[in-house]
Amino acid sequence: MEDSLLLGVEGIKKNILYGGTNQIPKFMTGSKVTFHFRTMLCNDDRTVIDDSKKVGVPMEVVFGNMFKLDVWEILLKSMRIGEVAEFWCDIIHTGMYPIVAKSLRRIAEGKDPVDWHIHTCGMANMFAYHTLGYEDLDELQKEPQPLIFVLELLKVQQPSEYDRESWALSDEEKLKAVPVLHGQGNKLYKMGRIEEAMNKYKEGLICVRNVQTKEKAWEAPWLKLEKMANTLTLNYCQCLLRLEEYYEVIEHTSDIINQHPGAIKAFYLRGKAHMEVWNETEAKADFERVLDLDPGMKKSIKKELAVLSMRMEEKREEDRLRIDIKTGMQSRI
Repeated sequence: MEDSLLLGVEGIKKNILYGGTNQIPKFMTGSKVTFHFRTMLCNDDRTVIDDSKKVGVPMEVVFGNMFKLDVWEILLKSMRIGEVAEFWCDIIHTGMYPIVAKSLRRIAEGKDPVDWHIHTCGMANMFAYHTLGYEDLDELQKEPQPLIFVLELLKVQQPSEYDRESWALSDEEKLKAVPVLHGQGNKLYKMGRIEEAMNKYKEGLICVRNVQTKEKAWEAPWLKLEKMANTLTLNYCQCLLRLEEYYEVIEHTSDIINQHPGAIKAFYLRGKAHMEVWNETEAKADFERVLDLDPGMKKSIKKELAVLSMRMEEKREEDRLRIDIKTGMQSRI
């Protein structure tokens, strides 16, 4: 076994730590590759940044699916099943690692891998907020450096050997899946299966956002996708209302309104969410804005304002009773 192997690619060196079995598998577009990885800095301590074994879940990559860290495909193509190898990669291959690592960490924490309710692309978000949310990744982002990847290849499946989830689809397939997911969500919503409907809308939304990041912001293709994304987001918010997640509704609808101040449904749903958390002034303002944008909504808005007025009066009465009870108790002390 050679201690150091060059893969014929500039800026990569390989050390085999444990030999695999059989021949190198066939890797093709659509191949699903399962592997463990450990990422380390090239310092004296070989500081570990990420380790999939500590998380307890191996990494899965679908080849040819425009994964942001292209170098991993190059490294994996040199490996056999069961092989463990250490790769030194120069900065020309590691610049995108902090962004990829952020997504992987969010998945491990049970969060969305992308902030899908933000309306600019991932790179724009990164520069807008000046942080990836993890101090070590922020440092790597500011000062890119070579990294060491220790990979263990577990499994390679060809496209016909597994059911492809939405994240594994091509852009064309993702866009074809969106109306299907949208329709499934609508059907589930009407059946009262709210959480299932919400997941369908969310899956469709992630498909749209993944494709949208490859378009130039505010140009025609991007705007077409933005319209699709807003529709799915607002349907998602309707589900959140039913689940009484009012502050999350306010957050998502506000994101839409900030980018698209003519979004009638966003104002309407935000108004209903404000009403549920006793934000009378904000609810009134949103409902009145709906009327400004669409006078045909007058009947519906009149009803919502009447409900708001009634509920606020009930709350004021409850507050008065609470004060009277508290005052009475204090007077007896």
